[in-house]
Amino acid sequence: MLITVIGRGHSGTRSISHTLTASGVFMGEPLNVSGDLLPPGKMYDACRVFARYVDYKENNRWDFTRALEAEIPAEFKTLIEEYLHSVLSSDAPYKGWKIPETTLVYPWIVRMFPDIRYIFWVRDPRDCILGAHLTDDLGDFGVKYDKTGDVRHDRAVSWLYQREIVRATPEPKYALKVRFEDMVFDQDNTIARISDFLGIPIAKIEMRPDSVGRYKTDSGTHMFDFFEGDMEELGYEPD
Repeated sequence: MLITVIGRGHSGTRSISHTLTASGVFMGEPLNVSGDLLPPGKMYDACRVFARYVDYKENNRWDFTRALEAEIPAEFKTLIEEYLHSVLSSDAPYKGWKIPETTLVYPWIVRMFPDIRYIFWVRDPRDCILGAHLTDDLGDFGVKYDKTGDVRHDRAVSWLYQREIVRATPEPKYALKVRFEDMVFDQDNTIARISDFLGIPIAKIEMRPDSVGRYKTDSGTHMFDFFEGDMEELGYEPD
């Protein structure tokens, strides 16, 4: 069985990567402290290939039609297969990978691997944008957007883009949606859901309650109007 995690950087994806590793899932090698499969360069290059097929419609709106309909370039397939070499070549019965940039190429990952297990990992955007991540500036991965120079705003747009790219893609055959907050405060039920989804026992790892609601003591801007619809859909209450 092959497993991957779809989630923006700073959405708490390291917790699911560490959980899967503790549960006997081979997550590739080598890994960094966040549980990301290294080295990441070929995944980053694959993101830039994919971005050529995304049409920008201004005002932070994107059209993914070409990406969804185009034949996947051989260059992209080679980059992904080389990035995932340690995973794909492993004879482990349960294996997978996690790196946040997978979300930036999610439509083509689904087409390359339609039968794998997808774990969608989300976190309250108000917490998700507090810390810096490599995907804060989508332009580094070839994605066009209205860059403002306001770091928080650009991070928020990155969060929005990654929600939009998932929303635009037909849901794969095997998909599980998990909120980071539920892993923190309702871990037993959450890992039971993951166990049912994967068909294997899932280990518990230590989770920190203080990682939830950090925005409440933040003095910067952490709420944007375009968060509202997604927050309601995901069950996050506005202040």
